[in-house]
Amino acid sequence: MEKKDHILYDKTGNPSKEPAWIFRTYAGHTNAKESNELFRKNLAKGQTGLSIAFDLPTQCGYSSDHAIARPEIGKVGVPINTLEDFRILFDQIPIEEMNTSMTINGTSMWLLSLYVALAEERGEDVSKLQGTTQNDIIKEYLARGTYIFPPEHSIRIIVDMYEYCLKRIPKWNPSNICSYHLQEAGATPVQELAFALATGMAILDAVKERNCFTHEEFEQCVGRISFFVNAGIRFIEEMCKMRAFSDMWEEITKGIYEVKSEKYRRFRYGVQVNSLGLTEEQPENNAWRILIEALGVTLSRDARCRALQLPAWNEALSLPRPWDQQWSLRLQQVLAYETDLLEYPDLFEGSRVVESKVKDLIENANKEIQKIKEMGGAIKAIENGYMKAQLVKSQAERLAKINNDELIIVGKNKWKEGIPSPLTNDPDGGIFKVDPKSAEQTLKVLSDVKSRRDAKKVAETLARLEDDAKNGKNLMFASVECAKALVTTGEWADTLRKIFGEYRPSTGVEGQKLNLESDKVSNVRAKVEKFQKATGARPKIVVGKPGLDGHSNGAEMIAVSAKHAGFDVIYSGIRLTPEEIVQSAVEENANVIGVSILSGSHVELAEQIFAELKHYKADIPVVFGGIIPQPDFEKLHSIGVKAIFTPKDYDLMDVMDRIIDIVSAKIPASV
Repeated sequence: MEKKDHILYDKTGNPSKEPAWIFRTYAGHTNAKESNELFRKNLAKGQTGLSIAFDLPTQCGYSSDHAIARPEIGKVGVPINTLEDFRILFDQIPIEEMNTSMTINGTSMWLLSLYVALAEERGEDVSKLQGTTQNDIIKEYLARGTYIFPPEHSIRIIVDMYEYCLKRIPKWNPSNICSYHLQEAGATPVQELAFALATGMAILDAVKERNCFTHEEFEQCVGRISFFVNAGIRFIEEMCKMRAFSDMWEEITKGIYEVKSEKYRRFRYGVQVNSLGLTEEQPENNAWRILIEALGVTLSRDARCRALQLPAWNEALSLPRPWDQQWSLRLQQVLAYETDLLEYPDLFEGSRVVESKVKDLIENANKEIQKIKEMGGAIKAIENGYMKAQLVKSQAERLAKINNDELIIVGKNKWKEGIPSPLTNDPDGGIFKVDPKSAEQTLKVLSDVKSRRDAKKVAETLARLEDDAKNGKNLMFASVECAKALVTTGEWADTLRKIFGEYRPSTGVEGQKLNLESDKVSNVRAKVEKFQKATGARPKIVVGKPGLDGHSNGAEMIAVSAKHAGFDVIYSGIRLTPEEIVQSAVEENANVIGVSILSGSHVELAEQIFAELKHYKADIPVVFGGIIPQPDFEKLHSIGVKAIFTPKDYDLMDVMDRIIDIVSAKIPASV
């Protein structure tokens, strides 16, 4: 395809078009059977690739029948326990023809092993499999929280997958450097560039250190690294960021790693546009935000994504329905097939504005990368807490700007009055709810598999996995055998936990400040001082993240804001049990417990927390925050929750004001 007169022509001289990117919707819920039906319907509607969401137990290495897993089954994705679930999930779907993306990290090797085992069981040529396991563990330590093992062991697993895939599944991307969640956690474009590229370098350094590849094979490994990025609302800046990504990756792979082949140096990336800016208030505005964000990664041919998935307009409310996902898919199809977007070469070539912005981003990102290098690389910058602290700082600055009206969010802090959205007038409230009974189907399949599988074979394959982990052997081979023996997700992960241990990274909250001073801040601080004079101590809040939900941005911002208001704050990070949260509150003599939950398990976790409070005979007020649908408020209040905060409660001092009032109401009248 050549460029002539600013139009694209094919080899015969006829006007031609660029091929469209891969259309995906991020999908999976309830159980394997219902997710299979959803996948087949989406493919029939014109979706051209699969992007699979897994539930939190699957992501964190727990089988569905584990106590910590029960409230989370099927809530944010499909539960996968054994090969039987993959048989159901991909029923009537030709996986050898699919380009399948799996959003999976800590258990990425296990899910790929199940995929390989299924293909071999079907008699397919495994070398034809195409797709990606996200498998970016560094961003999990920073932003998303579905890590399991310490960094060195997690990186080992990633390198094992590169070694296995290079020889057996050459079209598979063993890892996908995922800067998407960095932006969701507050990263600036410079931080997104720097942290993602530093992650890529950490993986390439680990691959080279393994010393198991020729230079030509190493170049092929470089060619299998793909990226998954975020496209925010500042779409000019986002487009420039993508050009900067491409230029910097070329410089890194050619200059540092001496990759000679241009095709292996190519920056290959997929996109999900930003969910951070989607609002619960006036949610219909989100449709336009999604469109504008999509333009940032499609308008410019030289910065056009290879695959695109869009969120739904109602994701700030709860899980989207199939119709909502269809609407987002149709947006992509209109953009690709009804407009003339794909008929032209790059529209911004030669733009001085674009060239200047790209240069600025590259210079500043290189400075940040140099800082990380001087610390010893991305792994060291995780272990010393630097990268996490920088993200928490950026997120705090962003929220302060929203609270100060420096950053305008239409319908949130500006032009808040409006006609109620008709999109939420359906009987279901415009949101999708998982039927609690659906978890029973998952548990039944798991129970049936356990009752009929060969227990001896299970023990033998797990023993091999353990030995290979101890002896430094590639773990993919043993994992595939485990998959064929119907080993469960929890059994696979527990075996490796026994050898590698588990990891708890820095929270990034310590030492952070909120750049927010106003009459509201003064008013809240005055109430805090009044409480302190009355009781002899500052109010103390335990900020808890129960269950397996690792999206900690909200909890971190509440912890920073509470400290700014004058509270004593106890925040121990993610993945705590209700028992641990309540025990901490009792032992620390806390005045209030603040629970952050985004996975849809708020009712079950509230019941568990109040059962623990009853056990300790503790009368401590509890408030909840997260993506909680309005219809669930009454149930939470009946359980005992004093206040509920959702994304529309963006004013941090309003939140603190309500919490200090709840705490102050507990002061005896005689004090």
